[in-house]
Amino acid sequence: MADSNKQHKYRQEIQQMMYVSGETGEPSVETTAMIEEIVRQQVIEMLRNCTELAARRGSRSITINDLIFQIRDDAPKVSRLRTFLSWKDVRKSAKDSDDKGGDADLGVADDPAGGVMPGGPAVEEAAKKNKKAKVKLPWEPSSYYSQEVPERDDEEDEEEEEMNYITLQRLRKADERTKAMTREEYVTWSEYRQASFTYRKGKRFREWAGFGVVTDSKPSDDIVDILGFLTFEMVQTLTEEALKIKEQEDLWKERSGGENSGNKKRKLAQGLFDPPNEGKTPVESRHIQEAFRRLQARPKKSRAMLNGTNLQQRTNLKLF
Repeated sequence: MADSNKQHKYRQEIQQMMYVSGETGEPSVETTAMIEEIVRQQVIEMLRNCTELAARRGSRSITINDLIFQIRDDAPKVSRLRTFLSWKDVRKSAKDSDDKGGDADLGVADDPAGGVMPGGPAVEEAAKKNKKAKVKLPWEPSSYYSQEVPERDDEEDEEEEEMNYITLQRLRKADERTKAMTREEYVTWSEYRQASFTYRKGKRFREWAGFGVVTDSKPSDDIVDILGFLTFEMVQTLTEEALKIKEQEDLWKERSGGENSGNKKRKLAQGLFDPPNEGKTPVESRHIQEAFRRLQARPKKSRAMLNGTNLQQRTNLKLF
């Protein structure tokens, strides 16, 4: 038991991430341990693939492009990750500006009347410096050409539109979860949103993820931050899928009587004098296992291509 607790290092963080994702109950140690092991397998698989890509380039160091390439087929996630990296650069630039302490970095110009007014060259310089830059990826068609097409402010690509739709869906779910919360509960929920596998846990994460074993490359801060972003998304995806499975299971039990299906006197609807229902139970490990199985399912199109052939289907771990 001691070895198991020593191996699983992120129970508290996973509980907090699950709470933010909609799991208001307290999951068991077995459930959080299973989620941690699944996420760890995903991270190790990503690092192994990145190491292979780096070796093809003749390099021993993995880059952020190697990581993003692993999730290139998930356009909304790539778009969210690019936004995350862009705002990270903005915060870094703003911090560097604050450290220098120059008035030009604040984007403020002197008013001839003795006051302060916005505008002027200082504002334009600061705006250019702190503008959210778009992260370029080498496998995109735009990178094949030496000249870039000027971007329009009123133009949004399909990835951003899909990302915005998914973001709005999550914000709507978060609004529903927090609508009936007390002030203390909302403060707790806000704190749990900051849960991370990597923030101020760099050494622990490197040991946990297998840096030095899976890959010889020393990870940069950007790589660790990207993995921190992706691990949160993994826990959130697993939890949301497990909650859907549990909701379907609870609905089936309510309609059929579940274990008491042989009792014909059981009522399907809650009567006025019926005893109250049992409290909501948390997601169990079997729900997480089923959620993982569904997330690993291959699309029918890829399976159909192998029909009538002697080729074996790929059974590599699918990243989500």
